[in-house]
Amino acid sequence: MSGTKLYEGKAKILFTTDDPDILLSLYKDDATAFNALKKGTIANKGQINCAIASHIFQYLETKGIATHFIKQISPNEMQVAAVKILPIEVVVRNIAAGSICKRLGLEQGQPLKQPLVEFFYKNDELGDPLITDAHVAMLDLATPKQVEDLKQIALSINQHLQAFFEQCNLILVDFKVEIGVNSSGKMLLADEISPDTCRLWDKAIVDPTARILDKDRFRQDLGNVAEAYHEVLRRVLATQAVAI
Repeated sequence: MSGTKLYEGKAKILFTTDDPDILLSLYKDDATAFNALKKGTIANKGQINCAIASHIFQYLETKGIATHFIKQISPNEMQVAAVKILPIEVVVRNIAAGSICKRLGLEQGQPLKQPLVEFFYKNDELGDPLITDAHVAMLDLATPKQVEDLKQIALSINQHLQAFFEQCNLILVDFKVEIGVNSSGKMLLADEISPDTCRLWDKAIVDPTARILDKDRFRQDLGNVAEAYHEVLRRVLATQAVAI
């Protein structure tokens, strides 16, 4: 049974349980963009993202990636290990899209020579700014070893996610992850992996708008947002048994 509300974010609510080491994560239908300046809802997003994240967490576990996932207990709820989230959003980019195009003048859709790992300070009031390793040290956000581990974990996740989504006939453009530390000091992949946190393009479609199957459809008012999320779920479910 869920207990006290511990935290409510843009996409999920965390509740305590009878076990202090286990939390209940409730996925919401709320949608936000541009640091919550744009708000809305996506029909059944909570159930869709919960299902996608559950399957991908289990897939990554088989590849040696430790996650906070324990089990999905309802269409939009999962039990997760209690962790202290490091205040760093880790972004891995394979193809130029979104903010990096504006920052560096790159062409949208330009493949990068190698995966790029970027850190962003998890602080809504500051707009989640881009930070360097030196900033992390200055702000005491993580130890030097944790910084190196973050990079290696992110690149390993990228490798396995690229292979997984390749089987879904999807291109993994980029994604964001959050890492937490459990009571034993172990780093675990937390938050979620879903169309909310990944840019996913349909491999079979060339049109730069029609191929988008992620939250950019909401950000850019492209329409058919729920349909895109459903399509990603359909492909994930079809691929999961083969991938594992």
